[in-house]
Amino acid sequence: MKQTGEELQSEAAVLDDRTVVEYLQQHPEFFIRNAAIVEQMRIPHPVRGSVSLVEWHMARARKQINVLEENISLLVEQASANESLFYRLLQLQTRLAAADSLDDMLKRFHRWARDLGLAGATVRLFADRWRIGAPSKFTQLALSRQAFEPIRIQRLGQQRHYLGSLNGPELLVVMPEAKAIGSVAMSMLGSDEDLGVVLFSSRDVQHYQAGQGTHLLDEIALLLPGLLERWVERI
Repeated sequence: MKQTGEELQSEAAVLDDRTVVEYLQQHPEFFIRNAAIVEQMRIPHPVRGSVSLVEWHMARARKQINVLEENISLLVEQASANESLFYRLLQLQTRLAAADSLDDMLKRFHRWARDLGLAGATVRLFADRWRIGAPSKFTQLALSRQAFEPIRIQRLGQQRHYLGSLNGPELLVVMPEAKAIGSVAMSMLGSDEDLGVVLFSSRDVQHYQAGQGTHLLDEIALLLPGLLERWVERI
């Protein structure tokens, strides 16, 4: 008996995407039984108009393979970068741990930075968190939190690191003896970011820029306070 238009519409309404998907999941042999029809099916294509179901499936497979290859390449790059980061940090820690005085440790730190092609490395400690006032030998490390606060607000905000340039007055606060500094990487020391700052400087104004990776800076900012405590007492 021939179906009426209303009956056909009713069946179409029942055969929605979910129903078709559930049927195919329950009857995976459908494609085997209807292989000839599957090969003839055409799928809408945004460029070619339409393609066969087989071509469409192969294109999806190629795309997935390309994505996997890109992900693998990215993982290899990250592994290589992490290995390089690990050895740089290990080298630094080994050098600093071998120091026999605070002056020696700071010189070793500076030389390590110079070996990386930088102008140098500077450590400044907040005077209210370390015993570095007179008559100690470490007064040159003291940094006034009050003097630094405008720089923190302007350059760091809520971030742990700042990468970029500093103006003349800012450099006089954090690196008063430095000359011809183009850009810096400045990081807050300690897990609570309240012990002081460490700065790596370059004469190249483009060397440090916003958006660069900070993994090594993270580790150094956490590493230094423990090594400094060998020579300077915390308050």
